Amino acid sequence: MHGDLMSDQINLKKIEQYLWEIPRQGGMRVPGRIYASEKLLADLKEDNSLRQVMNVAHLPGIVGYSLAMPDIHWGYGFPIGGVAAMDLNDGVISPGGVGYDINCGVRLVKTHLTYSAIQQKMTRLVDTLFSLIPSGVGAEGAIPKLSKTDEKRLLRDGARWAVEQGYGYQENLDYMEEGGRLENADAELMSDRALERGLKQVGTLGSGNHFLEIGRVDEIYLCDVAQSLGLFPNQVVVLIHTGSRGLGYQTCEDFLKVMNHAMAKYEIQLPDRQLACTPIQSHEGQDYLSAMASAANYAWANRQVIMSQAEKGFLRALNISPAELGFSLIYDVCHNIAKIEEHVVDGKRRSLCVHRKGATRAFPPGHPQLPKAYQQIGQPVLVPGDMGRYSYLLVGSEAAMQKSFGSTCHGAGRVMSRAQSKRESRGVDIDQEMARRGVVARYQGKATMAEEMPHAYKDVAEVVETMELAGISKKVARFRPVGVIKG
Repeated sequence: MHGDLMSDQINLKKIEQYLWEIPRQGGMRVPGRIYASEKLLADLKEDNSLRQVMNVAHLPGIVGYSLAMPDIHWGYGFPIGGVAAMDLNDGVISPGGVGYDINCGVRLVKTHLTYSAIQQKMTRLVDTLFSLIPSGVGAEGAIPKLSKTDEKRLLRDGARWAVEQGYGYQENLDYMEEGGRLENADAELMSDRALERGLKQVGTLGSGNHFLEIGRVDEIYLCDVAQSLGLFPNQVVVLIHTGSRGLGYQTCEDFLKVMNHAMAKYEIQLPDRQLACTPIQSHEGQDYLSAMASAANYAWANRQVIMSQAEKGFLRALNISPAELGFSLIYDVCHNIAKIEEHVVDGKRRSLCVHRKGATRAFPPGHPQLPKAYQQIGQPVLVPGDMGRYSYLLVGSEAAMQKSFGSTCHGAGRVMSRAQSKRESRGVDIDQEMARRGVVARYQGKATMAEEMPHAYKDVAEVVETMELAGISKKVARFRPVGVIKG
């Protein structure tokens, strides 16, 4: 495949080896740009996500390009893997550009342990963690039902609230995007239904593609960076992937209705009503940003409680001391969020509202928003794959700031719908298949596992390789799963 390409009547112009452009046409205000290898691009032929990239380019105030990362697949309104930056004065905010699971994100925890030292105890460890960390649809949390007063404190303070309640340590906050808290949160803007759904779900994984994964470091690509992060071969690490649960879902649902009603008032016309939006500076837009911040804070608190419960599980199952375990946070990133950030556009520094939906922030070395410890190496980027193959740690680069508004991929990206994956999994003994791959798995429902089998996903290795070869982010280490908990 060389030069330009037609994909379902969408003209794709090859800009660089791993970068394709959809030229402006019709009501598109900017071109679309897709980071993808030719193999990954071929996977999109039966997917409407490229059309969604074009639709996003119609949004008022969009700056530069409507962007898509190599893990792109169809989503609500925006494609998953989509990035769009909006001018603060003329631009819009769209709940579909954040997604239903506000601040769905990943955190990476390191330990002092080697896999070989605990291999014989993996079943006990996974069983213990499964008992301590609730998962599945409607699962209730590790902590009793919150009072409404406590819930509002949590929504205001995020991960800081969890630390103050004894879940983890103050120093954890230094290694989270935004310190685990967005300041413009306002719980009063959330519906009673959203608040009610949040009362019992702090400290839960939920279902779908959310998980807690025990991994081992099986490949290191940048030795100096890995060393500065405290990573070594065969080390045991933990990945936690979850978000804002029912509270975030309801918040998205509520504001989609608000914005669908308000669009006529602002004379906004779009090719897809799922892109419902209002001007950032409108009261609806500002209300959404504050409600979204509250849900984001809920997600950070949720992951903090889960991390604390996971530490208890390791200590209990392995019968070791905290000092022997060395359970410490490397970083926590979100990949479903809208943030006000500064970027250089056409040589001028501008404040923009950057929507990242299924995309991860990837700031370079020296960026003022990074922890002091990471100023020399750049922001850690966490890219989980499917539960049977591998996950990656990357770092951000200066090129990301120039090309993608400081953004990179967030995962493998689906190639099969959940229904198709279920059909493909018929007759497969899931437990045997995971054991064959060397993974001890525990889950609430076989249906969820069937939806999330490795065959449902792109090869994450191809995704991260594309980002590296495009200069956006650099591979640091790869992790093999050895234990998985899912809903």
